[in-house]
Amino acid sequence: MSSHRIFPAVMCGGSGTRLWPLSRALFPKQFLPLVNDTSMLQDTLLRLPDNCNEPVFICNEEHRFLVAEQVRQLSQSQGTILLEPEGRNTAPAVALAAINALEKDKNALLLVLAADHVIQDSVAFHQAVAQATIAAQQGKLVTFGIVPTHAETGYGYIKKGTEQTTNTFDVAQFVEKPNQNVADEYLASGDYLWNSGMFLFKASRYLEELAKYRADILENCQQAMTDVEHDLDFLRPNKAAFLACASESIDYAVMEKTDSAVVIPLDAGWSDVGSYSALWEVCQQDNNKNVLKGDVIAQTTTNSYIHSQNKLIATVGVDNLVIIETPDAILVANKDKVQEVKQIVEQLKREQRSEAVIHREVYRPWGKYDSVDSGERFQVKRITVKPGAKLSVQMHHHRAEHWIIVSGTAKVTIDEKTVLLTENQSAYIPVGAVHALENPGILPLEMIEVQSGSYLGEDDIVRFEDRYGRVDS
Repeated sequence: MSSHRIFPAVMCGGSGTRLWPLSRALFPKQFLPLVNDTSMLQDTLLRLPDNCNEPVFICNEEHRFLVAEQVRQLSQSQGTILLEPEGRNTAPAVALAAINALEKDKNALLLVLAADHVIQDSVAFHQAVAQATIAAQQGKLVTFGIVPTHAETGYGYIKKGTEQTTNTFDVAQFVEKPNQNVADEYLASGDYLWNSGMFLFKASRYLEELAKYRADILENCQQAMTDVEHDLDFLRPNKAAFLACASESIDYAVMEKTDSAVVIPLDAGWSDVGSYSALWEVCQQDNNKNVLKGDVIAQTTTNSYIHSQNKLIATVGVDNLVIIETPDAILVANKDKVQEVKQIVEQLKREQRSEAVIHREVYRPWGKYDSVDSGERFQVKRITVKPGAKLSVQMHHHRAEHWIIVSGTAKVTIDEKTVLLTENQSAYIPVGAVHALENPGILPLEMIEVQSGSYLGEDDIVRFEDRYGRVDS
């Protein structure tokens, strides 16, 4: 067995609030195709070096089917999906991944990556990982520092110390996000790198250092991983043990304290795409410095990011704008003020509006639905069921449903009776009827659902049996 099997640990947390309305709590930026046709998570997987093992993904309960589906779309083997009962920052998350990797290989190297970073130069990334592998095998905890392109105040920095080997430096210090004057000084000195939050080290070395500086976190994580529940392709660490963990970043818990930290400069077109201005920078711009996505006609428009999902957006004589159209929200912002989008999301949360949390199109383990229209006592949804998938056996107390098959085949069970329906056929499900829907075919099933009744909320579902573990207790 090779002594340097690399296990990527992909952190899939984060809600990307500054990229609202494209990014929502239940469908955040790492799952969106923001820069090209694949999502940021998929891009992260596609640029992994060839000598990597199956990844371990750290994500939360709500995003588990999104991760599984996006990995499946790449036709890659699933890897391991570890479900955090609740976010506890990066130190505990990396500990879970390290414990999991050591179960597979006692010499495992852990490559810690975020699912929502852009790295445009994969070759430079691979070279940095190869250099980091050498240092990690010698027991070093390697962090990747981004060679800064400008004096950025939104990132933490790492100060380079003595050069140990070619392009591998001791970490002199980690520094917090600076103000503009300090950032200018950092850039001019050439001694500072942006803190990328990416790491490579032996899984065993990370746990040793965690034991030294934060034994409490290690203990809780080990306890959580000795009592793991297997659910489909997911691993659920023990909830009570994990929730007892302190919420601490890997920088605070280990990297700032250890004397084994080294930094490798990475110059590879990196961005964490933390805002629309950052997204505008990494996307392909036209001759007028516009990034135009979807159905857009831009006349005398410059320096703008315009993204349409559903409707035609036409602009005349505007400059430096961000315009985002989704089926349920439109954002118009000055490109210099896009950090403040976060405040809009905070207001939506305070007002408990669904636009902060979900899109009109909602993904489920069996497929997705789009709420096309709704009004007094009715709601219309377009439903797509994946081949071979089945919705839970369920009933509703307050609504009846009409299903019209648009394409594909539906296996419909209403009370004791099961029928196969195809294009242009329909079914009626009365209030209180126990029913199930399945796609027995090899093509997606597309159908229109019309709900009618006195109450149409998603919580009027009593589940009797469900292959995705969502049965009501």
